[in-house]
Amino acid sequence: MNKGIMYAVASSLTFSIMNVLVKQVSSTIPSSQIAFFRGAVGTIIILFLMRKDNIEFSKSEKPLLFMRGIFGGLYMVTYFFAISTMKLGDASILVNISGIFVMIFSAIFLKEKLPPVAYGVIPVIFIGAALVINPFRYSTYSYYAIFGVLSAVLSAAASVTIRKLAKTKKHHTYEIVFYFLIASAFVALPLMWNNFVIPSLFEFSLLIILSVVSLLAQLFLTSAFTHENAAIVAFVRYIGIFFNTLWGFLFWGEVLTIYSFTGCALIIIASLILSRESEKYKTRKL
Repeated sequence: MNKGIMYAVASSLTFSIMNVLVKQVSSTIPSSQIAFFRGAVGTIIILFLMRKDNIEFSKSEKPLLFMRGIFGGLYMVTYFFAISTMKLGDASILVNISGIFVMIFSAIFLKEKLPPVAYGVIPVIFIGAALVINPFRYSTYSYYAIFGVLSAVLSAAASVTIRKLAKTKKHHTYEIVFYFLIASAFVALPLMWNNFVIPSLFEFSLLIILSVVSLLAQLFLTSAFTHENAAIVAFVRYIGIFFNTLWGFLFWGEVLTIYSFTGCALIIIASLILSRESEKYKTRKL
């Protein structure tokens, strides 16, 4: 399988596990505090990894690195808030419209062209995602939904900046992830200041696990954008909708139907085709 697609699927799975942990701990810990803790713990771990591997911070493209961090930090705060106030499936519906914004932003700012087969395969992925999420069952009609849509826009902006940085080949994956993590902590800090909750030992353990899983997901995601077109990665990650729906069914009794499995099958088959044809397309261009 194409490396970019493989990393995209891996990031979707690990992000879905992170979502379960966020949903669980957010019943007692504010979403802003979760975002801060995730960013702070992740920053410490990534600095340790950079020191261990003798990776130094680059001096180029600082504004773009800060933009990646700010977009990602704001995305995390808005997404965590959406997860904590909405059904996991509903929040997943909203955040995953980011694929549309990625296509628009990557065409405008990256001038990226899709392989010809993508124009036939991406609609299949979109149909598969629609079957899984079934927007007609969407039930969280409230102002909280605004945060879900906003998180989708911010996610797309962060994705495009990651792809832009990756294409220059001037920055190690750890460095790109570092800017995101430290920005998330700083963005969340003022939001949690007045409603900080001292976590129990169990909650503290969940926060640690959540931070490690989230860091792993970010590394997979950044690697995906290093190897593949931003729009392709965004649509392949729609398989995360199925993962989120599955966890919602297993842990919170949310509906899982034959449409969910049919949609997942369409996404997987279309992603495999896209992976193969994208690799051929890049080989022909070389």
